[in-house]
Amino acid sequence: MLSLFQTKPYLDDSTTLWILDTYHWALTHFDAQEFRNNSQLILPTSDFYPGKVSSIEEMAASVFEKTLAYAGMKNWPIKLISPMAYQQNPQYQQMPKLHFGEAIRGDKVQVFTKDFSQSASQNVNNNIYVSYNPNQINQPQDLVASYAQAFAAILIAQKGITPPGGEKFLPQAIDLVASFLGFGVMFANTAYQFKGGCGSCYNKYANREVALPENEMVYCLAMFAVLKDIPVKQVTLHLKSHLRGEFKKAVKELTTKSKTPEFKQLTSA
Repeated sequence: MLSLFQTKPYLDDSTTLWILDTYHWALTHFDAQEFRNNSQLILPTSDFYPGKVSSIEEMAASVFEKTLAYAGMKNWPIKLISPMAYQQNPQYQQMPKLHFGEAIRGDKVQVFTKDFSQSASQNVNNNIYVSYNPNQINQPQDLVASYAQAFAAILIAQKGITPPGGEKFLPQAIDLVASFLGFGVMFANTAYQFKGGCGSCYNKYANREVALPENEMVYCLAMFAVLKDIPVKQVTLHLKSHLRGEFKKAVKELTTKSKTPEFKQLTSA
């Protein structure tokens, strides 16, 4: 009879363990100090993305610059380029190998060329190019999430490391790292891809690429909130209504886990 009153885990054991292991992996390799001291929960509000723009290009550039800064990568030689130029020139799709000082993210990051002889920003051949999906201009959360995915992928590629589970889990790890960078609310809100709707209000080409499904993104977001001690209400105010209860469940479970030695060891990087 007692089993009837036991709380069912939010996710299955293997998925929960992978998320916890991958968060530990992210803390280990992507600057735990920057995460603890400066990473913030990025919200879909004018406080984080202020200003008015008069064109698609201005919108894409404005969101790009702010998202890059929130990711702690504004000192990286990452440049925005138009979709047409990116598609037509394979050179823009190549990624040079960069080298770093002590930190990999944050305002004081130093990025160097191969021999450490000069700043990477002094050599145009060290630029990493990112483009955007014009269809997402009217879906700003998808646009932000797509940029964050790109930056997370670049971060992982530059470190040259594989996530827990191996290469086959790289797309999922990219989504988790994007949440680790602070974009979990927008990733949770855009994880479910609506397939229907009328022709005038639905554009399938505006959706971002999804690797981690909705519940798993909510759990990643809850992990960020628990580690950063962010009040539940600060998050739920900006989540889709059907995700708010799910987020509270995930936070409750992770808060209980956070008191165990195993959890503290996982997050001690």
